Amino acid sequence: MLAALLREGTARLAAAGVEDAARDSRLLLAFAAGIAADRLTLHLGEPAAHGVAERFEAAVAARAGRRPLAQVTGERLFWGRSFAVTRDTLDPRPETEVLVAAALSAPFGRVLDLGTGTGCILLSLLADRPGTTGLGVDVSTAALEVARANARRHGLQDRAALAVSDWFAEVDGCFDLVVTNPPYIPEAELEGLQPEVRDWEPRGALTPGGDGLGAYRAIAAGAARHLQPGGRLLAEIGPTQAGAVAALFRAGGLDVTAVLPDLDGRDRVVVARRP
Repeated sequence: MLAALLREGTARLAAAGVEDAARDSRLLLAFAAGIAADRLTLHLGEPAAHGVAERFEAAVAARAGRRPLAQVTGERLFWGRSFAVTRDTLDPRPETEVLVAAALSAPFGRVLDLGTGTGCILLSLLADRPGTTGLGVDVSTAALEVARANARRHGLQDRAALAVSDWFAEVDGCFDLVVTNPPYIPEAELEGLQPEVRDWEPRGALTPGGDGLGAYRAIAAGAARHLQPGGRLLAEIGPTQAGAVAALFRAGGLDVTAVLPDLDGRDRVVVARRP
């Protein structure tokens, strides 16, 4: 029965130290059985179809090894849409939705996403603003392949260009909006991260090394040249970095207009504007 598999999976994940083992076991069982997660309860009294137990066992084993749930199932829900996720990309996080909401609070025609990863920020913005276009850049060609797949998934391949660039290095032209969730974790803090993050997500998407501010220095140095007058820059930050990042953006010729909190009240997004 599916219910027995669910109990076994929950116990195994709990023993492995997985937070919210019951939730993850449900999601993995729904994934293995090909059932929508919100419909699983209706099927728990049924026997497992052919292959479900084996798929569930493999998924639970991967999650017990602390592989992120999104990498096991291959997708993550972000801003109401499903995005493909691989080990080559950062797992989209709910905190980043603060940046998306802020970006959508004012009009824009052309957007640049620096360090696009899965493309979840860029594609969410384009999907919610018909008629807009955008460019997503990343130094990782593997991540860009994931972003391209996500663009096709959401029918945005004609409006979302994707290219290799180290921040602004290969970017031409000006944009109404620049968004970024760059690597910002100080190198000294990496060992203290959860295994799902430290051992499974791409190191280059987590930290630039050193004090964690290297990406912001590069972004601050080029942002004013690539923003239209009055154009906005929105950057996700670590919760202790607002002052340092704001200072870098001001030194780069931008006006810092806000620091936005996430749902836990921590500083999460610095908003700046080209005068």
